[in-house]
Amino acid sequence: MKPNVKLLRSLIQEVRRMCPEQNMKDNIMIQYILNEARSHRETSEVLCKAREELQNLAETYLCYLESQRLGKEIHTRYTGKGERSVKETADLVGFKLPHDPK
Repeated sequence: MKPNVKLLRSLIQEVRRMCPEQNMKDNIMIQYILNEARSHRETSEVLCKAREELQNLAETYLCYLESQRLGKEIHTRYTGKGERSVKETADLVGFKLPHDPK
């Protein structure tokens, strides 16, 4: 698979994760991404002068969308839910409580 096609698919997948309830054909972000990819397509007659620029921009957007999604997941996982017990807090950060020797 060409790297540009793989990059486009990854971008569209991240947009789908952002808006799962919206119809993808009506999504303006996907329409913009596909229009830009079509306008920078390489042909035999004309070579795109900014081919690497578009790929770099797409990779940057993909990194941004993935980071936003992961940031939201981390926020919802670790957000305060009021008072927690010592055991819940230790489990949350990956520690084990020492056993009571008595």
